[in-house]
Amino acid sequence: MSATENRPQPQPYAIVGGVSMRDLLASCAAAEAVSTPPRLPDPGTLPAAVERPKAA
Repeated sequence: MSATENRPQPQPYAIVGGVSMRDLLASCAAAEAVSTPPRLPDPGTLPAAVERPKAA
């Protein structure tokens, strides 16, 4: 046996913890959706404020 036969063969890509790309992208999209504040409503689409009588 020669010394080159005992060396492990390099892999074409790194294996990272067994997480699929689909799961990784889904987790990033979920994190962005959770961390982004909601948009403010457009002023034109809000109903007009109704005046109510003041409490006594």
